Amino acid sequence: MFDIKRTLKNVGYVVLFSIVPVLLFYLMEAYEHNAFEEVRQTAQWYNIFLFELIAWFLFFVFGSGRTALRVEIVIAMLYGLVNHYIMAFRSTPFVPWDIFSIETAASVAGNYDFTPTEEVIKVTLAFIILFIAVQFIHLKFPYGIALRVIPVICVSLVLGVFVNLLQDEDFQSQSNLYPFLFTPSYMTKVNGMAVTFAMDMAYIFVEKPEGYSVEEAEDILKDYENTSDGTGNSDGELPNIIVIMDEAFSDLAVLGDFTTNEDYMPFIHSLQEGNENTITGNLTVSVCGGNTANSEFEFLTGHTMDFLPVGSIPYQQYIKGETPSLAWQLSEMGYHTSGLHPYGATGWRRDKVYPWLGFEDSYFIKDFAPRSYIRDYVSDKSAFDKIINIYEESEENQPEFIFEVTMQNHGSYSELHENFTPDITVEGVNNNALEQYLSLIKVTDQEFERLIEYFSQEEEDTIIVFFGDHQPNDYVANQILRLNGTSTSMMTEEQALLRYQVPYVIWANFDIEEATDRDMDISFLAANVLELIGMETTPYQNFLLELEEILAADDGSKEAEEKIDNYLDMYQKLQYYYMFDYQEE
Repeated sequence: MFDIKRTLKNVGYVVLFSIVPVLLFYLMEAYEHNAFEEVRQTAQWYNIFLFELIAWFLFFVFGSGRTALRVEIVIAMLYGLVNHYIMAFRSTPFVPWDIFSIETAASVAGNYDFTPTEEVIKVTLAFIILFIAVQFIHLKFPYGIALRVIPVICVSLVLGVFVNLLQDEDFQSQSNLYPFLFTPSYMTKVNGMAVTFAMDMAYIFVEKPEGYSVEEAEDILKDYENTSDGTGNSDGELPNIIVIMDEAFSDLAVLGDFTTNEDYMPFIHSLQEGNENTITGNLTVSVCGGNTANSEFEFLTGHTMDFLPVGSIPYQQYIKGETPSLAWQLSEMGYHTSGLHPYGATGWRRDKVYPWLGFEDSYFIKDFAPRSYIRDYVSDKSAFDKIINIYEESEENQPEFIFEVTMQNHGSYSELHENFTPDITVEGVNNNALEQYLSLIKVTDQEFERLIEYFSQEEEDTIIVFFGDHQPNDYVANQILRLNGTSTSMMTEEQALLRYQVPYVIWANFDIEEATDRDMDISFLAANVLELIGMETTPYQNFLLELEEILAADDGSKEAEEKIDNYLDMYQKLQYYYMFDYQEE
């Protein structure tokens, strides 16, 4: 017999069940902003549809509306919180490939301030209230597990089709979705977290460049066979090569003017004015506020993140075995190669990646003994002392290639520490994070000067390359930007590029050609260093050096743009070849 009362009650439960995913979308977005005002209208509907599909998928899996909604509530709350703190600490949103970085993130999480803001507390309380409120939704699937399989499959198919649509360029254009991965924060802001995450999933794997073939890549490389005799410096010797990628080291003066009580990097500033056997300038890097491993990847391989998904981490996603790099290249020349990092070995999988990149020896925090700390990280003094230690214990007549990634200047910068007192102040700014950051930079500058002084007294030819991996996060940089009438959210595209500039120094205790204001991309740095000291370069590096010249000669003409496009197409194909198809002969 038809029970109208029970039917109406179930209809009511279905309506209530369908309302909750709508609330979840707006609540999750509320951790960062007001989705009503900032997420594009069509994108709001698409986010809601995703939440609805997930809710119904969970309903058919569990057979209970209450359980399904509670699972979705927990997922949405955790996703919103994770995205909020990643934005706060790294200035970029949560992306699919961050899942591969959980171990690394956990290793440094204790050094950040997770104190919730008033808004975070309010939104989290709303989630909790909603979690309790769904207790009154008694929607049940009346059939057993076997019959639930069919609707599970159907909803899964609809979800899959819709996600594929969101990843289609024509659909994105027709729906007014923002598709540009190089501005992930803005993309998430106007598309919403769920839709952006679905769009990003298309880039977990790297697609072959259009028209790519192994044969074409190898033909390109034949045109760049070596012309260098690879004899080393002017004395025909192979010098020691020391590379220091210093954590978060940057000169925020590139963002605008500010006045400090004293110079925060006097030694490097003096080198930038001109110094014997020294080259200085700015590097363009691909990351800002975090993802150090990507700067490592670009320097050691010559590849660029421009051809890979924004936010991806090659160390986590793409390097799965022996990979051509500067370390392998120098090892084949007779160098002893060492990779150093005074922190946990598993961070960014360096314990696996370093051997795959050709480092004969890897040194992590347990190998830095004795060691001193500044805040919670091994000091640059101890980091540089380890370089000296390896050099002094090196075998006679075997040159050293030492590559070190430091930790001293890692964020966060807001916590006070008994073992470090900031001594740099900024006129017109009362911000502990900025003062701490600049004070740390000053310490690094002093230790770098000490390292240079040490090797200036050594007879063995040695060249030292020093650079930062990225600038600090927005919280620190915004203090300088505000002094200059802007902020990270108001910057023009040209101004935004300044957030990817870090200083570098190339210094040698033998004769090299001096230069100042010699700016370059980090992907070209290793090739430039080898060419500078007359060492053998690979066909790939020869191509990069030629590409650098072509980019520098860009006069804005149509012919120049076509030539650049052609070379960038070759660059992308060569990078894909070396990352995924190259086999040692």
